[in-house]
Amino acid sequence: MFVVATAPRSEFDFAVSPSPEVPIRLNELLRLQKSAQRITSTLNLDEIVQRVVDEVCDSLGCVEINLYLHDPDQSELKLVGMRGCTLHGKGHHFKIGEQALHHGMSGHVAMTRKMHYAPDVTKDPYYVPCEPAIRSEVAIPLELDGELVGVFTASHPELDAFCETELRLLNGLCSHIAVAVQNARRFHDEHKHREKLTREAEEARTIQQALLPRMSPVIPGFCISGLSIPAGAVGGDWYDYIPLPDGRWGLVLADVSGKGTAAALLMSATRGMVRSLAPMASGPAEVLSRLNDMLREDFPSGRFVTMVYAELDPAKRALRLASAGHLPPLLVEPAGHRWIQTEQGLPLGVAASKYSEVEVVLNEGAQIAFYSDGITEAAEDAGEEYGSERLLAQMQSPDASLESLLADVKKFVNGTGLRDDATVIVVTAK
Repeated sequence: MFVVATAPRSEFDFAVSPSPEVPIRLNELLRLQKSAQRITSTLNLDEIVQRVVDEVCDSLGCVEINLYLHDPDQSELKLVGMRGCTLHGKGHHFKIGEQALHHGMSGHVAMTRKMHYAPDVTKDPYYVPCEPAIRSEVAIPLELDGELVGVFTASHPELDAFCETELRLLNGLCSHIAVAVQNARRFHDEHKHREKLTREAEEARTIQQALLPRMSPVIPGFCISGLSIPAGAVGGDWYDYIPLPDGRWGLVLADVSGKGTAAALLMSATRGMVRSLAPMASGPAEVLSRLNDMLREDFPSGRFVTMVYAELDPAKRALRLASAGHLPPLLVEPAGHRWIQTEQGLPLGVAASKYSEVEVVLNEGAQIAFYSDGITEAAEDAGEEYGSERLLAQMQSPDASLESLLADVKKFVNGTGLRDDATVIVVTAK
């Protein structure tokens, strides 16, 4: 959130008509005060600093201008903008505290948070000699909401060079500077934070994609393909092919509740558990039952996983499957189609549950599709969902494939984009 600077009208927003009695420098300063209100229009900190230093120095004929910014983490002032100073360069810094008193009026103002004006620097107890031409100097704290933002100093070659009106106007200018600096800093911090989140999301996406199968298994008599498209950088959908004894294969498709990084972490944990259980279990029902017991202990409250787990035996052309609250797989054969329902099976991680199995024979020409709700619930602008009937129509088409199905889903949403992770496995019997 950014701050809008306002100043009391009686102090800063008054107009002065140019006249011979008004010093030229004061007219320039009034012009500068008006332009100061435009300082907050930029969020580039370097541009703000350079504009302030140049315009004030040119308008007032100063020998030296310094702009220090406060670093609260280090509790120090750092010189970020200057003109005319030969003693220090940009980057000069000092701690705020007793040590600050050795750094002249800037250090004194940083501690007191009050403007300090030295009409004759030779008589001022806080002034530290710098440029030999300096005769008077003013140091003004930059504050916002009670917090120190920095310190501004202006030095002049004339004695008592700043009148009361000019000091008031410089105070007003410093109020605008403080707002502009804080806005620029917040913008910079938010930009860095967004960049960090983007990098982390890309890294998480790369890791998650590495957990998905790199290629489909080569199984005599069958063609298997799978694909997962996360709605965001990372997602909670997952599919896998797991080699089992005797030439069998485990096929799994799961959907972790929620989206984003949390769902991806839970998905990764679930993947490891399934891969450790599958080779030792007697079948899909045992895998889901034992997995459910493990997830009930480890998953946070309110989180769960829906999953369909199947074992393909190529020699018997048989597919045994069990479901944990997942959408029913769709079997399409030359003679017709059916949705494969199981009698028992709650989502994993919710409560104790029994899981039942169903076995189907995959004859030549049969196809079975496992899918997540990111497919059937994909919606276009008006809210209509892709639905199971469109899924069936695609699977029954002569050139049905994983690619054609996903292309049809994307065409249906018509640029709206997927709102949930979309994952599909298609098994085709040759």
